[in-house]
Amino acid sequence: MVIAVVGILASAWPAMGGKAEGARRTRMERSPQWKEGHFENPQPLVNDFWRSITGMSDASPYVSPVGQPVPTMPGGRERFETPPATGLRVTWLGHSSVLLEIDGHRILTDPVWGDRASPLSWVGPKRWYAPPIPLAELPEIDAVAISHDHYDHLDYPTLKAMKDWKTTFIVPLGVGAHLESWGIPEARIVELDWWQQTKVGSIEVTCTPARHASGRTGIDKDATLWAGYAFAGPKHRVYFSGDTGLFPAMKDIGEKLGPFDVTMIEVGQYNSAWPDWHIGPEQAVRAHEMVRGRVLVPVHWGLFTLAAHGWTEPIERVLAAAGQSGQTAIVPKPGQSIEPGAPPAAERWWPDLAWKTGAQDPIVSTQVN
Repeated sequence: MVIAVVGILASAWPAMGGKAEGARRTRMERSPQWKEGHFENPQPLVNDFWRSITGMSDASPYVSPVGQPVPTMPGGRERFETPPATGLRVTWLGHSSVLLEIDGHRILTDPVWGDRASPLSWVGPKRWYAPPIPLAELPEIDAVAISHDHYDHLDYPTLKAMKDWKTTFIVPLGVGAHLESWGIPEARIVELDWWQQTKVGSIEVTCTPARHASGRTGIDKDATLWAGYAFAGPKHRVYFSGDTGLFPAMKDIGEKLGPFDVTMIEVGQYNSAWPDWHIGPEQAVRAHEMVRGRVLVPVHWGLFTLAAHGWTEPIERVLAAAGQSGQTAIVPKPGQSIEPGAPPAAERWWPDLAWKTGAQDPIVSTQVN
């Protein structure tokens, strides 16, 4: 038994990443978000542990696709040889992985090409389909932006495969320690606190606040920062939420950095017992309005089973909420490239399954008016 446990730990250890020390740690401790040895949200997360456990007995029978594969649009680098006619193109690759082409630059968010959101290759949430575009078939990427260090956003096998890429890795405070432990040179890592900025060519990248958490080992809760990003080019602006609950400073993001031509906001993997961790579909539409978005591309759904709701429910609910509030939401297939300024005709490519409405199962973040 002891040998088995040691073997499992040895297998998982590399994926758990590195620990922030020295100058990196000193910089983290200067952050306004650093309190008593870890990072904190201005509005603490509320969790109902007991209801989280008992709620599993009411899980949807459709938490993952069964009986038919998820439709995808596979492709390779040839797709990106022709620049977007509008100057702005979004290729959703499942969950929160997006290839963003903005004003002549390419930015990849939260790249996950691994089979599981886990430190182990044989256990943990397994992806529902192969990456629509193989990692080796991606075009040249100017920057990789990572929102936080949870396994469904910071993927060890993917980052390990990227260690020799001639690109810039933009991460929140402390996350650079993981990347360095996987062989990515410190010179290519840019670590930011909330509201800090960096440049990628002509694109100004701002690290924006988010309401979430971090951790990879079980004993490192909130040891690194979490964030979203605003990407501002000469002609276009894009907001990427990362993982977040709803929080008041979203209005500040909109006022300081918006309006946004497109927002990429998480809509899935939520539960009313922990409404501050993930924003949920209806609140995603509200966040889109708060940050002054024009077109919403929902992310953080359609790849992993991380909650008890049906796998199509997030998109049904976000479309209903967007329709009620007069907002525009575009739902690409995994791997599909779309230009928000010239969107394709709407297509319901997912199956018609039973789902709970926002009225039946509301997700309402705390401490937000």
